[in-house]
Amino acid sequence: MAITGDDVALDMIVPISHDFVIVEASSPEELAVVGADTRVLVTDQELEVQLELRLPFGSHTRLFLSEVNRAWSGGSASLSQSARETMETFGTVSEALGDKKNARNAKEVCSQPPGEVPASQFEWLTKYRKSHKGPGSSRQSSGRHFSKTKKSGTMAVGNGKVRGAHEVTGDSRGEPLAGENSADNGGKVKAEVRDDLVRSSQHTVSNKAQILSMPQFGLRDNLVRCELLKNEALYTSIRNFRFFLGTYNVNGQLPKESLLPWLGCVAEPPDIYCVGFQELDLSKEAFLFNETPKEQDWMKAVTDALHPDAKYALVKLVRLVGIMMLFYVKHEHAEHITDMDAETVGTGIMGRMGNKGAVAVRFRFHNSDVCLVNSHLAAHAEEYERRNQDYRDICSRMAFRQPDPSLPPLAIMKHDVVLWVGDLNYRLYDIGAELVKNLIAEKDFQSLQEHDQLRKQMKEGAVFSGFVEGDISFQPTYKYDTGTDQWDTSEKCRVPAWCDRILWKGKHVQQLHYQSHMTLKTSDHKPVSSLLEVGIKVVNEEAYKKTFEEIVRNLDKMENECIPSVSLSCREFCFKDVKFMQHQAVTLTIHNDGQVPCQFEFIQKLDEPAYCKPWLTANPPKGFLAQGASLNIELEVFVNRSTAPELNSGREQMEDILVLHLELGKDYFISVSGAYLPSCFGSPLPALCLLRDPIQDLPLDSLRRLSVMAQDEPDAMSEEKPLEIPKEIWMMVDHLYRNGSKQEDLFQQPGLRSEFEEIRDCLDTGMPESLPGSNHSVAEALLLFLDALPEPVIPFPFYQQCLDCCSNSSQSAKVISQLPQCHRNVFGYLTAFLRELLRNSALNNLDANILATIFAGLLLRSPTKQDLAEKRKAQEFLHHFLTQDL
Repeated sequence: MAITGDDVALDMIVPISHDFVIVEASSPEELAVVGADTRVLVTDQELEVQLELRLPFGSHTRLFLSEVNRAWSGGSASLSQSARETMETFGTVSEALGDKKNARNAKEVCSQPPGEVPASQFEWLTKYRKSHKGPGSSRQSSGRHFSKTKKSGTMAVGNGKVRGAHEVTGDSRGEPLAGENSADNGGKVKAEVRDDLVRSSQHTVSNKAQILSMPQFGLRDNLVRCELLKNEALYTSIRNFRFFLGTYNVNGQLPKESLLPWLGCVAEPPDIYCVGFQELDLSKEAFLFNETPKEQDWMKAVTDALHPDAKYALVKLVRLVGIMMLFYVKHEHAEHITDMDAETVGTGIMGRMGNKGAVAVRFRFHNSDVCLVNSHLAAHAEEYERRNQDYRDICSRMAFRQPDPSLPPLAIMKHDVVLWVGDLNYRLYDIGAELVKNLIAEKDFQSLQEHDQLRKQMKEGAVFSGFVEGDISFQPTYKYDTGTDQWDTSEKCRVPAWCDRILWKGKHVQQLHYQSHMTLKTSDHKPVSSLLEVGIKVVNEEAYKKTFEEIVRNLDKMENECIPSVSLSCREFCFKDVKFMQHQAVTLTIHNDGQVPCQFEFIQKLDEPAYCKPWLTANPPKGFLAQGASLNIELEVFVNRSTAPELNSGREQMEDILVLHLELGKDYFISVSGAYLPSCFGSPLPALCLLRDPIQDLPLDSLRRLSVMAQDEPDAMSEEKPLEIPKEIWMMVDHLYRNGSKQEDLFQQPGLRSEFEEIRDCLDTGMPESLPGSNHSVAEALLLFLDALPEPVIPFPFYQQCLDCCSNSSQSAKVISQLPQCHRNVFGYLTAFLRELLRNSALNNLDANILATIFAGLLLRSPTKQDLAEKRKAQEFLHHFLTQDL
């Protein structure tokens, strides 16, 4: 929350006394820049404290300076001569911000006669006293360390944050800077500390335009921001920086050799390091609980191998199971990195498991937005379509928070530069292993690349549209016998392939090298590196000033001329044949036909928690339109496990009214409706047991009656002979029993989205008679079915009983015996099937722990958010039924 003059007076924060002094901290040239940040130093010599106040341009700064003036006026009788002299400086600050009133009042204060007033008592300020302890000691404030050579703090006025400033220190090994907690507890670095460097970096001239996006600024400042971004080319120039990108699948191994031949292979130290790992830990603990001690080992190995001729700071570490990325920068660039966020996306089974997926970091470097992605896509030579699906899922689901929380998240492709590394797992096709090895021996890599799946898929536009990969002049990086340079001699004898790749997207990017590093033999992969020269937009101060002044002059002319107005391409939208987990979208075009720019937002209706129903979204939900501009808004419909039950039962209809509000203008109403096709996914077990025909063959009224009967009148179900278990569960389990019991990695490898849709349609319509798709797709459909049940197989009232008796198999069996009949039947049927799978564990790579982890959260679902202890108890409960027939 912003600190303003309406909230607090300055004399409630800093004592106004004899030794109170305020001076400008910016140079006269910087103050002359209209719209620039203003920095002032507030000093109290008695308390030996000095605070630096950063005042971002805008109305809140003017309010705050009014409080400075009021506080100073109240205590002017006690001002010392030095403070009185510097009051003229305050007048200059106010005048530079366009605050003529404060500038005039400052002169009046200086003319008042001296007197005496008691000094205020503010004990908290003593925390900012300079330290007198020995080397290595420092005082803390708000959880931040202060360098012993610096006694100033930084108060960011306008975003409500008060934090200590720190010096940029550290060594070439990438140790955290002063201001971060050093590695402790046996070398562990706390997660919240890793990005402390970026959180504490100050706003600089390179992102002044971005400051105006803060939520406390209104329409006028958004207009300025928009125009600044539109005219960015007028005040920025391109400066080249070197990015070192690396990727290494370490096959679950610990670091056994120095990484210097890989990370230190360039002559000049890079400006930025992005180092990606895959298969960091292959243990079940890492897969099940996302915990691994190997994180610290590999982080230390990387830190020790960074270029020795520069000092680097670890900005961020982000990991998802075995996919990890480390992001380092040179110390001198740290202050220019802002607006950082990190996210992960799992693309394993059900789109959640993190054995496959991606981690990513986005940040603003000077005035360019950069996104770093490290991914591990689906394995096996024939699964290129699943790899394509993984890529699409990562791009669609990876969303970064913006500094303004009211703005929609940023997608990967919404950045100026995207750098993508990882084990993409694309293989060589239509070519035998011996021919591949012969071509490698002849170094005929061009002929080999004609068989490269990734190149083929990119050429067809299936993946990585707009991305570039440099020429490959090194031999395939997979698969080797661990510890050697010898190709795979195992029974599977994998065909060599370029699994490990580095690509980029964006302007002003030039690759300086792209190579593998054969000397490293820790893994069955070889690490790959690329050195890119990336053109980054850097602000020119004088050009920024001229551009800003011109924008402000033009806005002054436009203000109050007329009310904003827009025209809409359509005001009624109807979606046809909406299905469970099948995305549909239409485009609403907004055109600004008024005489002034406008700001729009979809707003909540009375007594409703959000601007739209949960099955509907508008993207973007708010925005800004320049005069004469148009914008396409995607109205998206997606029914998931949360919204399907109400739609299936008929208690909820696909009808909604969106209210589009213009700031300082009128509201527009948009009608959205849809025809939802009922599905067995999201329907309750008792109702499904009453359905002998496919659910979509049943009239809607009959379906509603059955849903009400199953939920509110379970005794009435005895009038009709129900099925022992829903036929949909039987069809999926029977298919897997006959075709998939020996399927490798069943329930661990995701299926194809297109095949799931075919399976769903088959279950809902009865056509075709047998299930389509691969075993993996049927297995994932079964998991999604269980996940979408409104009431889980073990109903919610029995949840706590199950946890309480999880260590006792007989008590666990007793709880199951008390379940409603159809729930008890389904539980027994599923656990019998899972025990059958375990009889073929040598072929399908399953064991009781893996199955308990996957199914416990589906069969025994918590009515609230489940913590780690509860998850372990649920798995222990289910484990009894997987290892014995209770």
